[in-house]
Formats: sequence, structure tokens, C-alpha cells
Amino acid sequence: MIDLEFMINTVSLGSLYALLSLGLVFVYGILKLVNFAYGEYLMVAGYAMYVLGTFTGVPWYATLVLAVLTAALVSYLTELVAFRPVRTKSLTAMLVTSFAISVFLQNVVLITISSRARAVRFPSFFSQTITLGDATVPVRNLMIIAITILLLTVLTLVMKKTVLGMAMRAAADRFSTTRLMGVPANLVISAAFLISGTLAGVVSIFWVSRSASVDPLIGMAPLLIAFIATVMGGMHSLVGAVIGGFVYGLLFNVLSITLPASLISYRDAFMFVIVILFLLFRPEGIWKGGYTEERVG
Repeated sequence: MIDLEFMINTVSLGSLYALLSLGLVFVYGILKLVNFAYGEYLMVAGYAMYVLGTFTGVPWYATLVLAVLTAALVSYLTELVAFRPVRTKSLTAMLVTSFAISVFLQNVVLITISSRARAVRFPSFFSQTITLGDATVPVRNLMIIAITILLLTVLTLVMKKTVLGMAMRAAADRFSTTRLMGVPANLVISAAFLISGTLAGVVSIFWVSRSASVDPLIGMAPLLIAFIATVMGGMHSLVGAVIGGFVYGLLFNVLSITLPASLISYRDAFMFVIVILFLLFRPEGIWKGGYTEERVG
């Protein structure tokens, strides 16, 4: 049944997926690289919340901020240490590097913490609900919507009104030309990774809060969702990434209420069918954006 509760839940889910997709496309737009280590940035933020919340007396709000900063820092360090040395190599080398980073970060957690899920502490209001008319909505869902609106507004202003933002947009369109005009390549790419990591950290807060636990493989599902949503929305456009996230959330919730109970467990399979149809009939995605085959070299 489509009512206020369904619409709010759909918008909140789409908001979460939009931030996921946006973080993936920020890097892809410049490097033309699908960063398969992106899910591990989310995992790192989750474990930062676990460590800070369990072993320190840091207030909850500081814990959340530090978790986001940790994801951003790890994202930047992976670009600096792993991606930058192979950036002039083939795209295959970049892809293998992203897989290697993913496996490395997972094993760091397995060795230093545990292979088992760990409980993460959240403030009580994360699990509270409020009533809006006839709808009972989790406070967490309203927070996701509000934070997404804030982040999208800030990112829009940064990309359109600042020198760095304009340089990033130009680099995403024609990187070689932009670099010849004097724009520092390393700065633009590092900024893209920092933004990507920050978005992953924000998503991690709400993703982890759903189960209040974190494990080494928690980043796999968000990475897959981000990839599917960007394919649907358009991998060559930040706007397309946001649209794809909301479309994915809408289709996912529509399938949840329309599929028979016996087919609910196959919901992800239906989503893959939809993606295949997009690849067949609309490979550029819903929002085409500035398509280019240029890759950073």
C-alpha cells in the first residue's frame, strides 16, 4: 500500500543509496575507475564507531564525526599510497589495485579485531519512532533525508561556486585538457577521494545503525547497490548518480509490496534483471551526462 509511511521510507532509502552512488561516481568521473574498495571505507567507519564507542569515553556525536573523518582519511591514503603509483598504468592495473585494497582492509580487521560481528553503540533516538498522521516513521529515516538534503546542497555549492569544484567538474569532462591549463591533477584526484570517503562515512552511520553491528564484509552490499544505482542513473554524471539512488530505492520498495511473499527473497534478482534491461536499452543511464572515454594517464 502506497501511503505516507511508504513514501517517507522510500525517500529515506533512496537518500541513503543516492549518497552511496554519489561517492562512487566522484572517483569514477575523474579516473574512470570503479573503486571496488569503496565498500571498505564504509566498513572502516563502522569499526571506528565500534572502537571509539566501546573502548573510549568519547561522546556519541564526536564518535560519529571521527568515524566519518576516519573513512575520509583512509580513502585519501589509499589514493596516495596505492592508486597514485599505478595511475599511469592500464585500467586493469587500477582495478586490480582496488580489489587488493579491499582485501587488505578486510584482512587488517580480521587480524586486529575479529571475524565476528561486533556490536556498535548508538544513541537511543536512532531506534525511536515518531507518528506523522497515520504513519509511524523511524527517526533515523527522517535524519537520513535531512542529512542528504544538507550534503547535496553543500556539494552543489562547492561544485558550482568554488575553484576546486569547477576544477573537478572540468577534470571529469576533459582531464588532460584541464591539466594542461594548470590545474594540479593530484589535488583534484585527492579531493575526489576525500569526498568519496566522507560520503561513505556518513552512509556507514545509518547503514550500521540498522543492525547496530559491524563485520568485515559489511561493505559488500553497499558497494553492489552503489554500482547498480549508478548504472541505472548514469555513471558519467553526479546528477545521474543521485537519480539512480532514488530510483533504486523506489523500485526496491515497490517490489517489496508487490511481490508475493514466496518471491520476496528473490527481490535482488529482480533488481539485476532491471539493471540488465538498462544496459540493453539505456546503457548511458537515465541521466546521460557528459560521456567521454578519456582516462587519466
